[in-house]
Amino acid sequence: MDKLVTRIDHPLVQHKLTLMRQKETSTAKFRQLLEEISLLLAYEVTRELPMAMVPIETPFAATTSPMLAGKKLVLISIMRAGQGILDGMLKLIPSARVGHIGLYRDPRMLMPVEYYFRVPDDVSERDMLIVDPMMATGNTAIAAVHRLKETRPQSIKFVCLLAAPEGIKAFHEEHPDVPVFTAAIDDKLDEHGYILPGLGDAGDRMFGTQ
Repeated sequence: MDKLVTRIDHPLVQHKLTLMRQKETSTAKFRQLLEEISLLLAYEVTRELPMAMVPIETPFAATTSPMLAGKKLVLISIMRAGQGILDGMLKLIPSARVGHIGLYRDPRMLMPVEYYFRVPDDVSERDMLIVDPMMATGNTAIAAVHRLKETRPQSIKFVCLLAAPEGIKAFHEEHPDVPVFTAAIDDKLDEHGYILPGLGDAGDRMFGTQ
């Protein structure tokens, strides 16, 4: 496996992902599971955040204790499906700044088209987590990272639920410096660029659209 890919195989992540894959899972349940998984993904992805010892006072004594060092994270949601992961991660990291990039996939060329971009002003002072449930062809992730690199964040990590081998390969050919964190690497893409076995279209399942 690509050394820049981390598969988060925690039993609770895998259990919840299996429930999300099932076609009979309702929209409401799908959203709930996505939020729950996102909390667990955030826990793993932030494992190596820098810490600093700071002086504090407990009810009994003065001491020093570790806290996050420097500016907090910026979370970037690839609209629209990334919102589900964003909402879950913000419950764990409520102090994070938030940005959005809107990309849709041209159904004929399978290439992303940007329609929205808004990020905090101080991105260059922060570590960035880009979130999107699926990395299929990798084209959307590639375009998003190219665009976001223009803001010069301290670092970038890409977080998704599912990835296809083809997408990971294409992504790291373009961005060999950006690690990917995912709950699963599925078998392949179909002729339409969807992940198999996958879980369907994450945005449609989140919002009850087709």
